[in-house]
Amino acid sequence: MQYVKGKNREQLVLFPTSLDDVIDLDNEARFIDLFVESIALSEMGFEVFREENGRPAYHPKDLLKLYLYGYLNSIRSSRKLEQATKINIEVMWLLKGLSPDHNTISNFRRDNPKAIKKVFRSTVQMAKHFNLIGGKLIAGDSTKLRAQNSKKNNFNKKKIERHLAYIDNKLEEYSNQLKTADNDKSQSDKDKKEEIKAEIEKHNKRKESYKQLEKELEETKEKQISTSDPESRQMITRNNITEVAYSVQTTVDAENNIPIDYKVTNTTDSKAMGNMLQRAKSILRTNDFTALYDKGYHTGSEFEKADNLKIDVLVAIPKVASQAPNQKYNVENFEYDKENDFYVCPKGKLLTSTGKLHKTEKSNFKRYTTKECLTCSVKLECSKAKYGKAIQRSQYQELVDNNKTRVENNKEYYRQRQAIVEHPYGTIKRQWGFCYIMTKKFKQRAEADVGLIFTAYNLRRLISIIGIESLMEYLESFVSLIFYYLDQYRLKISKYTQFKIFICFSRFSNLNKIKQIGRAHV
Repeated sequence: MQYVKGKNREQLVLFPTSLDDVIDLDNEARFIDLFVESIALSEMGFEVFREENGRPAYHPKDLLKLYLYGYLNSIRSSRKLEQATKINIEVMWLLKGLSPDHNTISNFRRDNPKAIKKVFRSTVQMAKHFNLIGGKLIAGDSTKLRAQNSKKNNFNKKKIERHLAYIDNKLEEYSNQLKTADNDKSQSDKDKKEEIKAEIEKHNKRKESYKQLEKELEETKEKQISTSDPESRQMITRNNITEVAYSVQTTVDAENNIPIDYKVTNTTDSKAMGNMLQRAKSILRTNDFTALYDKGYHTGSEFEKADNLKIDVLVAIPKVASQAPNQKYNVENFEYDKENDFYVCPKGKLLTSTGKLHKTEKSNFKRYTTKECLTCSVKLECSKAKYGKAIQRSQYQELVDNNKTRVENNKEYYRQRQAIVEHPYGTIKRQWGFCYIMTKKFKQRAEADVGLIFTAYNLRRLISIIGIESLMEYLESFVSLIFYYLDQYRLKISKYTQFKIFICFSRFSNLNKIKQIGRAHV
């Protein structure tokens, strides 16, 4: 049987091939190169550590190209990226043979979270240029990405108390053993005595460290603390499974499932909607859109923020925790008279309020009751309380009711939420395997990692929808020469001046296309 044979490794090549000839014209590396060259990195605030003496620093554009290539190809480790610069031909071409060490690569990501966010924004702007952002329907949700902090190194007050109780019991045991050893003068017991003292010292040090953690919790008023990654928190990831993680809030446009915003937090979803809507309004430059959220965002104060922004939201309605013995007499079946401020029960009785406003951490509410409950024939079906039914009406109840009406009138509309917002998560976590935060210590560094993830996702989505050839044609005819010029000489000029200079460079490209794109960015 014959097999395909390779070339002789020692054979000389008469016409050597350049590195540029090896990379196809439609290769993603060329697209990454054009994309980075087309944005003004100096205006985005990239920082690279520079020594006054010694070897010059690497340019931010080279490190950004390396990271974008890595994230698009499921490589996030700085050590693996360093290795790629030495063995991957595409990376060699992209970086023109440069091979920064893993510390330089890692520090670039660590030091530039805000600048990376601006690179992400530029992918959103590119999507807008191709009319891929509808701006009429968005969906918001969060996903949990594991932090570089084990459950063992995460503590709350109860866990610390358990550890301290265990240590106190062990110290008591060692004290009793030490007393017994003091009565015997043999050499073996002397050695044992020294071992016990060493154990007592070890446990006392551990006790001191737990006491310090307890003190930190009291001073910061936090409910938990992590020792490896201080701002990460133990959260429920699915069902009742918990992980020490960060929560990544995202806003996704429905037109092509393209994320337009992200934010790394360490809190639950209950207070996140208002802020994400405000950011979406700034990004889309309009409030004429509808936002879809799941029941985790169902919070009265957040409905108030949405109402102030004049944005329609459809938030899934959570199940009521307290139910009447007979569901016919649940609170939702009581009618509220806004003008006269009272409730009417299914039996026609009036529940009134004293007008007193009861205050809680989450909201303020009025309490509505009636004395007729005591003699009502269906009291046992309506309430288990001794004095009958009591309804608590929150200050946000009208906004909650308005949301319920919108959801019930737009059930088919709301069903799109999962398909819109879960699309990026499925790709990022399942297909790419990015289910954890790569960086360690603090939300700011986690934000840089997440920023690169979503930048890579948007670029991949643009390639999938538009095609790499059309994108490269767009970038080539874009203001790449101008922005590169500005980046090199660090000039700060207006967009109008940028456009005029760009027209001067029109001889290098298609003039009509330049004018068209230039006017769109002025």
